[in-house]
Amino acid sequence: MTTARPVPPLVLAFAASDPTAGAGVQADTLTLASLGCHPLSALTAVTVQDTVGVLSVHPVAADVLERQARTLLADLRVAAFKIGVLGSVDNVVAVARIVADHPAIPVVFDPVLASGRGDNLSGEAIMAAMHEFLLPRTTVLTPNAPEARRLAACRADEPGIDPCAQRLIAMGAQVVLITGTHENTPEVINTLYGRDGVLRRDCWERLPGSYHGSGCTLASAIAACLAGGASIDDAVRAAQDYTWQTLASGFRPGRGQFIPDRFFRMRSEGDKLAPGQRGGHRDGR
Repeated sequence: MTTARPVPPLVLAFAASDPTAGAGVQADTLTLASLGCHPLSALTAVTVQDTVGVLSVHPVAADVLERQARTLLADLRVAAFKIGVLGSVDNVVAVARIVADHPAIPVVFDPVLASGRGDNLSGEAIMAAMHEFLLPRTTVLTPNAPEARRLAACRADEPGIDPCAQRLIAMGAQVVLITGTHENTPEVINTLYGRDGVLRRDCWERLPGSYHGSGCTLASAIAACLAGGASIDDAVRAAQDYTWQTLASGFRPGRGQFIPDRFFRMRSEGDKLAPGQRGGHRDGR
């Protein structure tokens, strides 16, 4: 008689495909698997892109997206949701309906408004839908500083990022982690905010280079840690450490950005990439 094996934590990622596997659902899958979770996915869009840029985005029909997720949820016990690029207003609404039906499952939302290379991925209508439908359902929101300013409609001349975080929390997010990779600071400073203000600040060495998928990696890592039972504070700290390590171990497979190595822990010293193949970190999507 076969003994039943333990089921690893299941995390459902709502995300677009990225054929480079630098970002998107492929990055979510790699990250979640490397952190001991079993990744599930509901595809939101198909993209045409390489490491240099995004050529086009083709949203999946909202009813197809919803059927993907609800079929999984009827069969499997999901421990966390991770949300990335949604591709259309209808998809924002569909995902919001799904997570609303499962209020006990934590939601990590990476509000991808543009790629790290500047490709626009979410317009004003999609942002408005995020405000109305998704932010009130979000456990951890993970924008970089430009995304936080844009999503919170902060003025360009408004000092600091704290007011943006408070506006996003007022819109419904439980906590907001704003990453400082795009800021002009010697170190990368990531700040976690709650309703009462700053919960923690973490400083990281600013590595050189430009990376594709660091935001996806960070959000998926937080979801993995929450799925494993960590507190929000512990999940945010552990996910940052993991993400920094993936970037420090990253590689450049094409003509464009570097890609994080989500399986850096599995490489022996002899298998590590040559120094000329590695890169450093400046946030990318």
